[in-house]
Amino acid sequence: MFVDQAVIRVQSGRGGDGAVSFRREKFVPRGGPDGGDGGAGGNVYLVVAPKMRTLLDFTYKSQFAAEDGKRGSGAGKKGRSGRDVNIKVPPGTVVYDAETGEQVADLVGPDDRLLAARGGKGGRGNKAFTSPIRQAPHFAERGDAGQQHTLQLELKVLADVGVIGMPSVGKSTFISRISAARPKIAAYPFTTLRPNLGVVELSGHRRMVVADMPGLIEGAHQGVGLGHEFLRHVERTHVLIHMLDIAAVEGRDPLEDFAAINRELALYDAHLANLPQIVVMNKIDLPDGRDYAPLYAEKLHEQGYQPLPISSVTGEGCAEVVEAAWRMLEQTDAFLALDAEREPTLFTMPEAPMTRLRVARVAENVFIVSGSEIERIVERTDYSTEAGTEWLHEQLAAAGILDQLDEAGAQQGDTVFLGPLETEYRFALDHL
Repeated sequence: MFVDQAVIRVQSGRGGDGAVSFRREKFVPRGGPDGGDGGAGGNVYLVVAPKMRTLLDFTYKSQFAAEDGKRGSGAGKKGRSGRDVNIKVPPGTVVYDAETGEQVADLVGPDDRLLAARGGKGGRGNKAFTSPIRQAPHFAERGDAGQQHTLQLELKVLADVGVIGMPSVGKSTFISRISAARPKIAAYPFTTLRPNLGVVELSGHRRMVVADMPGLIEGAHQGVGLGHEFLRHVERTHVLIHMLDIAAVEGRDPLEDFAAINRELALYDAHLANLPQIVVMNKIDLPDGRDYAPLYAEKLHEQGYQPLPISSVTGEGCAEVVEAAWRMLEQTDAFLALDAEREPTLFTMPEAPMTRLRVARVAENVFIVSGSEIERIVERTDYSTEAGTEWLHEQLAAAGILDQLDEAGAQQGDTVFLGPLETEYRFALDHL
């Protein structure tokens, strides 16, 4: 089964909490805080696996989570970082943020990868908070939460040359003739339900990837037939081999087929209509094909094309088509699919925009403090202990939040929402 679209959900690991610990050893006269930092949460990556060809795996598993970081411990020991998760995807996978529709990565070459969810930072242990005025801190930071994203994956087949044409014109047979690919071949429309890729070896150690695109019909740009399911794959190619059945085995006019396919390409994407094309007149092994070849060649010449007669069945003329495709491909400076020297690309998800710190009075005795900074402070602070609460107050004062609450008219006992935390305003006077 060929699957070229999928939706997955990724969750990176939470950072480990810092430790609250004090050095207590026999015969050691001076103890002190020695709580270690928490380990970082694991990351989630999407990684190109060159041998993968579809997104079928994500039909059975669509949720992926990395490991949380471990808590720090005494003696300054840092917690272990969470294990990363590497999700394999086929080359040619385009990744979109499902919530915004924004394209975030185009995973093309071997080892290209996307950092899809970054693990949370580990919290600092109490050892990190030691100072001349705070010699025995009884608090530590919590680790940051991991990231969550829903991603839309779309596979666009990666090939140097695409073979297009109406159903049953001989595209799959041609691919099997010029490469080691062995697609299923039958004499009825839409027997090809997935693009077939073949690596074509030429003399002089030359190689290129050729893909036959499943049959297109009129209205394909609107999704008729296999329409959108496969037109997207043509976008990746740099040269098109446009195959015609000049024996008219299916009873269609080859020239009308030619015009119809080109219209569909232009209506779907103007870029496709401008790709260089090699026009191939297939099935000259049949009597009608041999007889009509000169007539169709003349009409195609009038349109500015130099058609090549071939037989996919016997192989006649196929070598000439392959060489013509190679020459045309060289002029495009392409060969992205087989560029072994290309450096792998690391993509990252866009960072969430920082939001401005804002204090709003929403009722007579209710205030809301919002913004990225307050969310970060509350997320990383363990305010379940008295020492943690004091540390939270110090951070609020340092960030100017308490001053802003004073200016907004907050009074002792008012309700204040600090991001996700609901608390009572009791920080007036010295804010401590």
